[in-house]
Amino acid sequence: MQTSTRGGLVALSLSMLLAALGTSIANVGLPSLAHAFGASFQAVQWVVLAYLLAITAVIVSAGRLGDRLGRRRLLLAGLLVFALACAGCAAAPTLSWLIGARACQGLGAAIMMAMTLGMVGDTVTKANTGRVMGLLGTMSALGTAMGPSVGGVLLSLWSWRALFLIGLPLAGVAAALAYRY
Repeated sequence: MQTSTRGGLVALSLSMLLAALGTSIANVGLPSLAHAFGASFQAVQWVVLAYLLAITAVIVSAGRLGDRLGRRRLLLAGLLVFALACAGCAAAPTLSWLIGARACQGLGAAIMMAMTLGMVGDTVTKANTGRVMGLLGTMSALGTAMGPSVGGVLLSLWSWRALFLIGLPLAGVAAALAYRY
């Protein structure tokens, strides 16, 4: 396997992991968010729902857009949107702001997920496509499963803002690798 292929696979794997991590990392922080914003538990559940709704609404369109504009370019844009939304979530002064930033984060995650899957054929040979799809499925499951544990550790060490800041360096690494690939 070529070095550029390895870097591309790491970028795709990290993008998938990061998007999946975003689906579950905020769940453990809902009680902290309710306390921080003086809001009901039902209100702070929108922090999770906004992310999931954005992914659901955008993922198919993102795939088609990637076919038109270029998958790598759109993956980089998705990583940028995701990273900026992570910063917006962490800086949120109000619950409404946080929910809006999470929707933007979900938009970036949808683009990342769609481009990651779409770029498999651009990255590896047909003979390796099944293995790489399995790897990406594993990364998705791993990210979703790790979310509550990682979120719990971050909450115990820092505040709820760390749940969202963790995405910044990871998105930066994925973007640097994807740019080079």
